[in-house]
Amino acid sequence: MELQKNKQNMRKLIHSVKVGIALVVVSLLYLLDPLFDRVGENAMWAIMTVVVIFEFFAGATLSKGLNRGLGTILGGGLGCLAAALAQAVSGMGNASIIIIGCSVFIISAAGTYTRLQPNIKKRYDYAAMIFILTFNLVIVSGLRADEVLKLARSRLSTIGMGFAVCIFISLLIFPSWASDELHDSIASKFQDLANPIEEYLENYFRLDTENDDQPVQMSSSSGSCKSVLHSKSKDESLAIFAKWEPWHGKFGLYYPWNKYLQVGELLRDLATIVLSFKACLQSPRQPSSSVRQSMKEPSKAIGLSLALTLRELGESVMKMRRSQQEAVIMPKLKSMRLELNSIISSSKFGPLESVDVLAISSFVFLLMEMVEKVEELAKVLEELGELADFRTK
Repeated sequence: MELQKNKQNMRKLIHSVKVGIALVVVSLLYLLDPLFDRVGENAMWAIMTVVVIFEFFAGATLSKGLNRGLGTILGGGLGCLAAALAQAVSGMGNASIIIIGCSVFIISAAGTYTRLQPNIKKRYDYAAMIFILTFNLVIVSGLRADEVLKLARSRLSTIGMGFAVCIFISLLIFPSWASDELHDSIASKFQDLANPIEEYLENYFRLDTENDDQPVQMSSSSGSCKSVLHSKSKDESLAIFAKWEPWHGKFGLYYPWNKYLQVGELLRDLATIVLSFKACLQSPRQPSSSVRQSMKEPSKAIGLSLALTLRELGESVMKMRRSQQEAVIMPKLKSMRLELNSIISSSKFGPLESVDVLAISSFVFLLMEMVEKVEELAKVLEELGELADFRTK
């Protein structure tokens, strides 16, 4: 954990240095007289571009830069046309004001409505915002049409310079890839769920022999489950940034990032079951000590096997290796089902009180739910392996 924290701090430091270098480079447009003579005051737009679009991940920088360029070109172009039309009718009283007012209303309203659509908001929200901003700045500037075109060209060129500097530094100097982050994050979640399952069962049956009257106190490993449960927005953002990134390392173009999101969703479902299992084990309504002792060995064996299976699946993702689903994983999960069926066999325990029946049923039901969810995970990972062309060994 400490090593991972130090690594993350180092990445933050490197990113900060890269931003500083980018700002120094674009500042030369303003500081050096030969460059300033060519770009003038518009050099400030290059500096603003670096500050606005340089993000931690290379994919985020590329996404924001391309969105900014797209929004600027479309908004500036449409604004120039509207401004030229208003200039053409400027001699007809207030006609130009009416044209500008109607254009601002229609384009701003349509752009805002489009921006609120889920598919647009996910990937092109920033482009839509820049489009609206640029259009309004151009059309209400009050400049003559030829000056508007000249100003738009010069600003677009300096924005392009800032974007080029950002992309060069972000992609070529110690790049931070969102794809690597998403891949490692999804793979580590298997371990984050395997540990609590193992620990909860270990604590449950260990404390049973020490003090049968006290509620079971679980370890703090539920924090890892909660982190998995709250990872949806982070995973989705990383997947969006990863889709913008070029071919690099082990990830090619059109990589199945949506399948990673599906795996993450199943892991969050499993995390909810694990947390429910923890609540079940901490409930004051527990089977008698003798009943729990008879459940101890098969239950711990199932928990250990579940944790081991999760770790194997996580390792297969991390190493981009096909999991041995048909040969190893599925037979193991099938044997867990049979073992769970043996736990709820009434002949195993003899006559039971209603509280014991309810507690055992809840215990076995949640274990069965975990087994089924892991089985579903194994199937989806097999699909991911085929789409991503994971190696077989």
